[in-house]
Amino acid sequence: MSAARKSGLILVSNRLPVTVRQDGGVMSLQQSGGGLATGLRGAHEKRGGVWIGWPGDVPGTQNRATVDKQLEKISAVAVYLTRREQRAFYEDFSNAAIWPVFHDLIEQLPQDILGWDTYQAVNRKFADAVLANYRKGDVIWVNDYHLMLVPQMVREALPGALIGFFLHIPFPPPEVFRVLPPRQELLTGLLGADLIGFHTKTYADSFLAAAGPLLAVRTTSTGLRIGRRNIRVGAFPMGIDAEAWQSRARSTKVAKEVLALMQDAGKRKIILGIDRMDYTKGLPRRIHAIERLLQTDPTLADKMRFIQVAFPSRERIESYAGLRRQLNEAVGRINATFGSPRSLPVHLVQRSFSDDEVSALYSAADVMMVTPLRDGMNLVAKEYVASRLHDDGVLILSEFAGAADELKDAILVNPYNTESVMDAIKAAIAMPLNEQFERMTRLRENVLKKDIHYWTETFLSELTHAAER
Repeated sequence: MSAARKSGLILVSNRLPVTVRQDGGVMSLQQSGGGLATGLRGAHEKRGGVWIGWPGDVPGTQNRATVDKQLEKISAVAVYLTRREQRAFYEDFSNAAIWPVFHDLIEQLPQDILGWDTYQAVNRKFADAVLANYRKGDVIWVNDYHLMLVPQMVREALPGALIGFFLHIPFPPPEVFRVLPPRQELLTGLLGADLIGFHTKTYADSFLAAAGPLLAVRTTSTGLRIGRRNIRVGAFPMGIDAEAWQSRARSTKVAKEVLALMQDAGKRKIILGIDRMDYTKGLPRRIHAIERLLQTDPTLADKMRFIQVAFPSRERIESYAGLRRQLNEAVGRINATFGSPRSLPVHLVQRSFSDDEVSALYSAADVMMVTPLRDGMNLVAKEYVASRLHDDGVLILSEFAGAADELKDAILVNPYNTESVMDAIKAAIAMPLNEQFERMTRLRENVLKKDIHYWTETFLSELTHAAER
């Protein structure tokens, strides 16, 4: 990256907002999806600086040189990882160890926790990339659980730098967090930041409750005090690009697909779930609630159509393969029992969808089910709300999703309570339009006001102020 650039924002995330594709020997960049890439893209474009992250697998020195030139045009810098590094850092430690513990699902923790040495080494690579690209006056914003050691690594080399960190998943209760063997090292890594952000106050409080005793540091009303340093800890609920989802829902292309979905459903109510294939999303329990509902009232099989979209995720991890088998068996059993020559009550679709296809599903769905067992925020809930241009529709939302703190006009449920979920589905199907309008109007006001731009500006403003205290 050119040494002549002006100071700006250094964004650091596991993945870049683009992914390298190779077609016929030609390397090209394709824009990545996902809430984090979308959320930070606006701040990157507005404030200048660089974005540091992994661009995907790029073998060979010549190919990497070609990619580097393309990335420089969009102010991005690649951190290249070998396949062994990527597996140990990403799969073995980040997603097999940190992920289940931070989602309070320690039964998913493997007996042998692997990859810690590689996790440290990869974090060092990211920190070195920050140091190589830092210019005086830059603001450094490190994102998510893959890079929890980076803030302290950078702090040691740049004691005067302004560093923020945001965790995009929950932070667990202290007694759960202590299960992780390198618990102190992970907390120490975060203490290099001036501001540590979470989606909810509950997560922020859990972090403080863990860090205080484990590191023997003093907690304050606003964070942590270490020597002369004040580390601010706060809640910054992430929003979505609400205007983009509204615009998409208004498009002719999406409107045609919505009409086709509604015509195909006939008079049946469309109930929708859209999730990554992940054990934190509570998909088996959601499917079980649908099955129990049909068992108690088989006539509902001709009155509703449940569509569950499950995006492929982490397919090489065994627990995810087991989840796929479990869902396929459950859906097959339900459709064999309650299906008819005219329709099947449950449609399980396991593939990636474009934003336009997702928008059409949001717009067509009478009821949206977002019932994770634990979730940092869950932007799907907010995307559904933003897409409801006519202020109708019903959102069923797990009380264990971060979004539940804001979206109080959803029907909140305990996903572990099958009866509660069944009652919520029945209430959503029968909800009068005037109640739908009242609830959805308030939901939309919240989502449209506190969008992705509000989130980035609020966090970065607080980070700037944190340095002044």
